[in-house]
Amino acid sequence: MLPMTQDDGELDSLVRKRLRALRVAQGWSLEELAARARLSQSTLSRIENGQRRLALDSLVTLARALDTTLDQLVETASDDVVTSPMIDGSHGTMRWPVKADPGMTVMRQRMTEPPPDNPARMRAHPGREWLVVLSGTAVLMLGHRRFRVETDQAAEFPTMLPHAIGAEGGPCEILGIFDRDARRGHQRGDGDSGSDGP
Repeated sequence: MLPMTQDDGELDSLVRKRLRALRVAQGWSLEELAARARLSQSTLSRIENGQRRLALDSLVTLARALDTTLDQLVETASDDVVTSPMIDGSHGTMRWPVKADPGMTVMRQRMTEPPPDNPARMRAHPGREWLVVLSGTAVLMLGHRRFRVETDQAAEFPTMLPHAIGAEGGPCEILGIFDRDARRGHQRGDGDSGSDGP
């Protein structure tokens, strides 16, 4: 067995703290989590308290019982916590990639124009989008339906429905989150004149 380095010791301690914190966040006792993970209560207690070696099979079982992944359980803090946006002045957008899921993108956009009246100018593409209105009032056209989304309200929708987003009664700012497919759909259409959102 290789000697444990200081970094290994810090990771070991971090994982044990995470296990306990996740259990407490769920409101579960040692007994409840032990039953869900099919471990004895004393084994779980010794794992949390550092009196038992962290074994891969136990970590996998505990991660599953806590509805997380092994990767998330052993993930260490990185130095690149703060991310600067990529700014696209021509479209008035700021984009941030989501490191935990490289397929996701967060984007902030200021809108001044209403959505197009003509349904033919709305786009549809694979994916899902979620948006929150930071200020003002946005209008979401979704197929033949029209939704007003006020400040601090959010909307989530499948992008296979023809859609467009715009402002109502003055400028609005929105923050949108896109999965990989929705982001690709928007990137392909960035040169379009229609306003289908972030």
